[in-house]
Amino acid sequence: MSPITTHVLDTGIGKPAAGLPVVLEAYRSPQGWQIIAESMTDRNGRIMDLLEEGALEEGLYRITFDTDGYFGDQEVNAFYPSVSVNFQIADTSQHYHLPLLLSPFGYSTYRGS
Repeated sequence: MSPITTHVLDTGIGKPAAGLPVVLEAYRSPQGWQIIAESMTDRNGRIMDLLEEGALEEGLYRITFDTDGYFGDQEVNAFYPSVSVNFQIADTSQHYHLPLLLSPFGYSTYRGS
């Protein structure tokens, strides 16, 4: 399993957010942010294969959810065109799960298990 996973729930409709594009970046000095993975949520709103096992390094990461593309496909006007979550990895032996609760006019995230 990927050391970083995500699960997106569309709280506006009470269902998983299927087909939502996601980009994972790592901060590498002096180059700055570099894309290390891109994927799309499955029919259950999950991405379980974002990174290969053993590919995780200590450092700063950013996961960005393309909410404009997701809501645009549904013809829903939304306030936030994207949601970016910055987080820090200090222990590469752990699993990091980043759930996103999403609606057209708000979002919430937390470190899951």
